[in-house]
Amino acid sequence: MALPERPRLRSLEAFPFEQDGQRMVGLRDPSGFTDQVAVLPIPLLDLVSLFDGDHAIDEIRDIMAARHGRRLTAEDVVAVAERLDEAGFLDSPRFARRRRRIEAAFAASPTRPAAHAGGAYAGAAEALREQIAGFFSHADGPGSAPGTALESAAATRGFDPRSPQGATSIRRLRDSGIRGLLAPHIDFHRGGAVYAWAYKEVLERSDADLFVVLGTCHAGMAEPFAATLKSFETPLGAVPADRDFLDALGRRYGGDLFASEGAHRVEHSIEFQAVMLRWALGDRPFTMVPLLASFLHEAVWTGKGAEVDARVPRFLAALAETLAASPRRVCVVGGVDLAHVGPRFGDAEPNTPAFLAEVERADRAMLETVTAGDAPAFFASVAADGDARRICGLSPIYTFLRVLPGAHGRLIRYRQWPDPEGTVSFCAAAFS
Repeated sequence: MALPERPRLRSLEAFPFEQDGQRMVGLRDPSGFTDQVAVLPIPLLDLVSLFDGDHAIDEIRDIMAARHGRRLTAEDVVAVAERLDEAGFLDSPRFARRRRRIEAAFAASPTRPAAHAGGAYAGAAEALREQIAGFFSHADGPGSAPGTALESAAATRGFDPRSPQGATSIRRLRDSGIRGLLAPHIDFHRGGAVYAWAYKEVLERSDADLFVVLGTCHAGMAEPFAATLKSFETPLGAVPADRDFLDALGRRYGGDLFASEGAHRVEHSIEFQAVMLRWALGDRPFTMVPLLASFLHEAVWTGKGAEVDARVPRFLAALAETLAASPRRVCVVGGVDLAHVGPRFGDAEPNTPAFLAEVERADRAMLETVTAGDAPAFFASVAADGDARRICGLSPIYTFLRVLPGAHGRLIRYRQWPDPEGTVSFCAAAFS
């Protein structure tokens, strides 16, 4: 199959690591069109970096000869490009066919499959229940898992839910209930205890039957927001999307909510919340509004305002109005992580305890603007240093704050996964 005359790598995620004492760089595809990882020694990375769409094969050979004193054959360069193209890493006609095939299969699917079951979390129902229960009993967790409804919360306070006192207790729980929740989207094995602290709030303080779930789109997308009407499959049962809410939102927005729907196919930030909600609510009927967001990193990089893209304020107004008009009991959930620092994410030096302490200080200062419900101050705090900590939940947190006017939050837990090569911070916070 013919290669493009000027080979071009797709937009990929690169991460450094060492293997057998040798420095390497890995390439992987956050959009999930290939599950392969390309492992490149530094000399090979030098060659592959020239696959930028600007250089023909002969030009690449000339540049490599000038850099290293040895002229590669055209066959050498083509062989590397062919291997990358076959694996789905090049922007090429072959990849275009691969993408069309995968996107068509997703569009035809009546549900959104559980893309990460059996990998990021247990794939069998009983094993998943045990895994999540272990998050609660973990040394950093909130203790054994409570029941799966407000009635259970009332019972733990010594009330029979069927008695007048129990009914009063449930009413009080509702009155002090949560309007919103921030939970992690880091892998379960890293952030399990913080997931437990977050969803303990749902178990004990929420009688919502509609959850608007805002997630980070890690792969980026053409639209600032993307919805899907597909039910999310989980090992514990499906979580249905709320068509009525999305219809009303679409009418108010006036744009296409589904133009970037394919971004939901392998994105984990909402999938993990669907799993936790299905576990927490058990058989209690509820629906979900899955919304991916990706717009604020671009605003930081360009130095423009948070809502300079006219689609953003229009969508935020439409979502706030639809929330206010809904007759349902609604809770807004943000599936978000915070800082991403270290060589794996592009920093020059490994993380040290002193540096991570400074990251925590900056994160907590930022979270004060979040729990105050102040969206402009939150954006300003991240933009002030050019998003140096790479706040992964930037767009959904800003959206969360903008559509919950007057909400004030309580930071429940803040934690870091302290890998010297790549540390991620995350939190749990509840808003009323």
